Amino acid sequence: QVQLVESGGGLVQAGGSLRLSCAASGSLFSIGAMGWYRQAPGKQRELVASITSLGDTNYGDSVKGRFAISRDNARITMYLQMNSLKPEDTAVYYCNIKRPWDEYWGQGTQVTVSS
Repeated sequence: QVQLVESGGGLVQAGGSLRLSCAASGSLFSIGAMGWYRQAPGKQRELVASITSLGDTNYGDSVKGRFAISRDNARITMYLQMNSLKPEDTAVYYCNIKRPWDEYWGQGTQVTVSS
């Protein structure tokens, strides 16, 4: 089993920044890709950004150039630096990790961007 705990969400004005963290604990072997997803009310969950164990990154089109994902493989911790936030970035942000045979989700952290 793997446990994921997100932190760093909150309320910020448009144009501001937040940094999300995701700390993993438990059976931390064979961890592959890690990623951030978000879900706004009435919408499907969508990929925000992902990062492989080798550091290759992928971003959703709406956040390219504004968000940056990183990970600390020694601590199995992942970060999401969010800059130039927009009201449409308001959502619950979820941490996800994948292993060859399963995947895990965090409980989510709320990000609210006011206009």
